[in-house]
Amino acid sequence: MALIQLRGINRIFRQGELEVQVLKDITLDIEEGDFVAIMGASGSGKSTLMYIIGCLDSPTSGNYFFKGRDVALLDDDSLSQIRNESLGFIFQSFYLIPYLNVLENVLVPSLYSSKAMDFNKRALSLLREVGMEERVRFLPSELSGGQKQRVAIVRSLINAPEVVLADEPTGQLDSKSSRQVMEILSRLNSRGKTIILVTHDPETARYARRIIYLKDGCITSH
Repeated sequence: MALIQLRGINRIFRQGELEVQVLKDITLDIEEGDFVAIMGASGSGKSTLMYIIGCLDSPTSGNYFFKGRDVALLDDDSLSQIRNESLGFIFQSFYLIPYLNVLENVLVPSLYSSKAMDFNKRALSLLREVGMEERVRFLPSELSGGQKQRVAIVRSLINAPEVVLADEPTGQLDSKSSRQVMEILSRLNSRGKTIILVTHDPETARYARRIIYLKDGCITSH
């Protein structure tokens, strides 16, 4: 059974009497350990698809199964647990808390975890792995864009999620920092982590094992 199963997913946004269908009959399987890039022009629906996979949005119709469980049937507590413990999120804008230092930012998701582990030790180990061990006491304002994204990657991993969702993770980075971020994600995938990446950049997408193209809310190839 695939880790993630989407069956006939549609997403319609309504503004008064106006309806905009952003996703149209999306059917897709993502296996454990896969590295998938979702590509498409602006407005193609790729971020909306990412939000549905990440349980941050709900489809208008269709079924989403995560590890065989129909997400639509889960209560709020179960959904929150999936978001916090099974899914890790990386965003283009980093979303680091400005008044917390690097280590404190990384540890934020662990405050809501029910997993039993030494989060402080794990955070320091992960920061060391991405070359940020010397900056654990730095504030976000003291970091470059590439360094902020490396911190965001570690934050996404602190609760040992099964899936990492990265929405345009290189969108605000120069080419060198972009390569560093994508090499980190590639290493994670080589160790078995499932990675789902949204990007408009072919250079970023080439790190994935599989590319899914969206156009006008439809999958055109995968």
